[in-house]
Amino acid sequence: MKMLIVSFKIFLFFTVLTGIFYPLLVTSITQIVFPAKANGSLIRKGNQTIGSELIGQQFDSTVYFASRPSAISYNPLPSGGSNYALTNRKLKDLVDDRRKQFVKINGLDSLTVIPSEMVFASASGLDPHISLNAALLQVERIIKNRQFNEDKKQRLLQAIASTTEAPQFLFLGEQRVNVLLLNLKLNELE
Repeated sequence: MKMLIVSFKIFLFFTVLTGIFYPLLVTSITQIVFPAKANGSLIRKGNQTIGSELIGQQFDSTVYFASRPSAISYNPLPSGGSNYALTNRKLKDLVDDRRKQFVKINGLDSLTVIPSEMVFASASGLDPHISLNAALLQVERIIKNRQFNEDKKQRLLQAIASTTEAPQFLFLGEQRVNVLLLNLKLNELE
């Protein structure tokens, strides 16, 4: 009986420590040190939340830069990929359709190499970034559909440059562009 009481006391101690004290401590520190990131890197315009820098969104209009495809329709709750193997026929057909759609909508040559992130969904289905090359392949479509003159074209290219992020820790990955931030800058050009 004594061992049961000791075990129960240890259980209560660690429940309070790891279930209450530690989460409150970590939450307090993050709210003080980097509150924007701790709250999801939300982007607000006035009182309205537009989105998060960390979660990809769907942009179907031809006047916006397209995001990376999502296997979960950009729903953050079930976050995940399609689980199709590279040899799966459905994945091959899906990738071929996405490639043809990207080439058609952007008025590209059929031999243009399409960046992989524009035809494959990410593992989370919520990746907010595309490569710099993927953004540049969409520029002419944006200019045409928004009827931009040369001045606005240059400002658009500057917007792409200003939203381009370096590889993580300067050596992991490649340059990438946050699509939501870029589309918000694009709206500012109007």
